[in-house]
Amino acid sequence: MVIPKGVARFNRVATNRIAKYVVGWMPGFGIVVHKGRRSGKEYRTPVNVFRVPEGFVVALTYSPDADWVKNLLAAGTGEVVTRRRNYVVRDPEVVHDGSRQAMPPVVRQFLGLIDVQDFLLLKRE
Repeated sequence: MVIPKGVARFNRVATNRIAKYVVGWMPGFGIVVHKGRRSGKEYRTPVNVFRVPEGFVVALTYSPDADWVKNLLAAGTGEVVTRRRNYVVRDPEVVHDGSRQAMPPVVRQFLGLIDVQDFLLLKRE
């Protein structure tokens, strides 16, 4: 079960507009900066992001079909803003991991409740 598209639309219109002011400095949160595949317009998407040795991992709670994921995959690069720092990321890769091992234990348990098993790995430059 991933989060329904109606919730995603509400978050894009309401929640994300508020969240973007705090997620750039809160632990476990960040902003993915990406360019639209067709428009070339820059977008800033709030996400839960966690450090891993090679870069970052993001739980795909709305599925790998989210536009921001497709944009990163198409471009092959983007940015992550977390803890007040900007990082250039490259080589995005969607991975399926039912064990959710890259996530912190508490987050892993929550993601298990909503059956999230897809993640985006981003290598840091």
